[in-house]
Amino acid sequence: MLNKKKKAQEELVGFAVIIIIVAVILLFFLNFYLRSGEKESVNNYEVDSFIQAFLPYTTDCEDYLEYLSVQDLILECNDDAFCLNDEKACDVLNSTLKNIVGKTWKVGENYPVKGYELKITINQQEVLSFIEGNITKNYKGAEQPLPHSIKVFFRAYY
Repeated sequence: MLNKKKKAQEELVGFAVIIIIVAVILLFFLNFYLRSGEKESVNNYEVDSFIQAFLPYTTDCEDYLEYLSVQDLILECNDDAFCLNDEKACDVLNSTLKNIVGKTWKVGENYPVKGYELKITINQQEVLSFIEGNITKNYKGAEQPLPHSIKVFFRAYY
């Protein structure tokens, strides 16, 4: 009789150890799942609002009437135009947008955004495109159609 009780106690201890191991594994996966959800801090409306905000930004490129906005500078770039200071419109557009995007979307391991991509097309022909950081499978993006068959496309990778 004692032998049967001893075997039953050993089986019960073994069962308890298995339950504890399974609980620890479940807690680990739950912790991992909850932490991965915190990184999704970029929303589609933020990307769309970002595009809406930089299009009217006034650049350093001046024509005979005024300083041009980013949206106007896209058209000038497509026409291979020059600013009054003899800089190419495409060079000013490229440097302006890299500055704006770089200051707005910080990328790296310490930031939720791991990379970004900006592309501007006119009549499905690429006028400007640049990528910074790492491209991942997780992203939020927006596309803004404009007059003159212009499309501005931005993605933030996290």
